[in-house]
Amino acid sequence: MQLVFRANNILEAHIVAGMLKSHDIDCHLGGHYLQGAVGDLPAADFAHVFVHEDDQARAEALIKDYEDGEL
Repeated sequence: MQLVFRANNILEAHIVAGMLKSHDIDCHLGGHYLQGAVGDLPAADFAHVFVHEDDQARAEALIKDYEDGEL
């Protein structure tokens, strides 16, 4: 699986994952259970979205549209 998005928080990771799934792109959220450990960890860079290599280019295009406010 390839990392396609580093979210600011787990909520944003879920939003992006839901968007990808709505476009039939299977994805995985990494760092989901680290949210509870934020008191001991840096509060950033733990929520990631991964996709299969075959879907990477399509996922990155959708994420770019999301970041540009086009979705």
